[in-house]
Amino acid sequence: METKRRTYPEELKRNALELIKTSGKSATAVARDLGIEPGLLNRWRREASQEGNGTKAFTGHGVPRDEEMARLIREVEDLREANEILKKAVAIFSVNGKQR
Repeated sequence: METKRRTYPEELKRNALELIKTSGKSATAVARDLGIEPGLLNRWRREASQEGNGTKAFTGHGVPRDEEMARLIREVEDLREANEILKKAVAIFSVNGKQR
């Protein structure tokens, strides 16, 4: 019999870690209160600390379509920046060309 792997929302993970910090309870006690395994809570804490400020922690598996969309958005931003640089360069060269 297969067991389905449970997934937890990012908000729950962050709230659980915050509860450890603010409640004064141990990670084991918080895990027991939330009904999760203490090892899972410790893994969440480790993942959050590895990311420094924790903004990229708990990103999950993601959806390929979302990853593609994020890549395309970055590409559009890069192209817009390059376009602005070229516009400024054209303006500079056209002013210099008129002075000769």
